[in-house]
Amino acid sequence: MNIQLVTPAPLKINNGNKITAVRWAAILKKLGHRVRVTQSYDGKSCDLLIALHARRSYDSIQRFHDSHRKLPVIVVLTGTDVYRDIHSDAKARRSLELATRLVALQKMALRELPRRLHKKTHVIYQSAESFPAKTDKADSNFKVCVIGHLREEKDPLRTAIAVRRLPRESRIQVTHIGQALDEQLRIEAEREVATNPRYHWIGQLSHRKTREQLAHSQIVCITSKMEGSSNVLSEALASGVPVICSKISGLLGTLGNKFPGYYPVGNSRQLRKLLVKAETDSRFYKSLKRYCEELAYLVKPKRELDAWQELLREFI
Repeated sequence: MNIQLVTPAPLKINNGNKITAVRWAAILKKLGHRVRVTQSYDGKSCDLLIALHARRSYDSIQRFHDSHRKLPVIVVLTGTDVYRDIHSDAKARRSLELATRLVALQKMALRELPRRLHKKTHVIYQSAESFPAKTDKADSNFKVCVIGHLREEKDPLRTAIAVRRLPRESRIQVTHIGQALDEQLRIEAEREVATNPRYHWIGQLSHRKTREQLAHSQIVCITSKMEGSSNVLSEALASGVPVICSKISGLLGTLGNKFPGYYPVGNSRQLRKLLVKAETDSRFYKSLKRYCEELAYLVKPKRELDAWQELLREFI
């Protein structure tokens, strides 16, 4: 098939949507399809439109539907779709109706959809290539990695706040990778760097450099207020690096209810306790690591490829 894959995020920004779109394009090509990745539907002939983001891709979805009423549209639901827009935005809800099939990125997303839409919804977990952990045993620091652009939904400075008043003997050092997409958060991050010796914001890196930083860390901290799923979580599981994260539906859908590394959204004190416990309690750290290792099968690339092959089979 000739497929157009629409992602509204600027392709020059190394964010989750771009990483997802690039990975899916590779998967679709591996399955034998021709793929073009664009920011909006360009009107060119294709057999199938895949649109990432129900609200932000609405115009593309509507125009494609109007022009090609008999051709299929797959709408992939992001975190802001699932946990905000489909409940409050008419365009996002219209995209759900226009879609031939919906894709959710973790099972908890189904709870947010009307039951009548469940039969046309496929859950496809995001995969990541194996990138084994390479912690430097000669380094005495306990390395905590935060990966996420500075935007409100990510609660990006929560880890920095949590490590402000650690015991003097703590070896925790936080490295934050991500671009400032919010001017006020940029100012706050620069102020935090100047006053918090445990926090290091290094800006945006290439995807490979980011994976290397993650693999050299003892812990990855995911502090989001809202996630449809998380490429960072998938990459941590694939790398064998344990996670501490906010207890939100988009992460529960992958990690499950029994994961021991949750803290309440926005609660710096509880996050601090978990980080200190991971640093000082080897049994707790090993339990986090073991739990994450047991979920690594969810993010195997072949699993995602097989899921897309099954979904597309009905349109071929």
